[in-house]
Amino acid sequence: MTKTMPGAAGDLAAAFPDIWQAYAALGKATAEAGPLTEREMRLVKLALAIGIGSEGAVHSHTRRAKAEGIEEAALTQVALLSIGSCGLARAVAAKTWIEDID
Repeated sequence: MTKTMPGAAGDLAAAFPDIWQAYAALGKATAEAGPLTEREMRLVKLALAIGIGSEGAVHSHTRRAKAEGIEEAALTQVALLSIGSCGLARAVAAKTWIEDID
């Protein structure tokens, strides 16, 4: 039912499996709602994480993107694209968060 996840999300999934199951179902439904490819969805999710300034989410989506074979240059481009919408400081922070993940 749940994948082993680090940290608070994994703790929540273990403690409240019904909530986690509903959350996972929502994720599946939204992925099936339109024409975006898996790659495009991952890059959009990374961009959204950058936009809200969530270091943890940027790390998570970077890890997943790399595991899915998305190249580092694409991840860096997402960070650079955020300059116009989010500002230089957030884009630089996002780039460093992406680079945190080996």
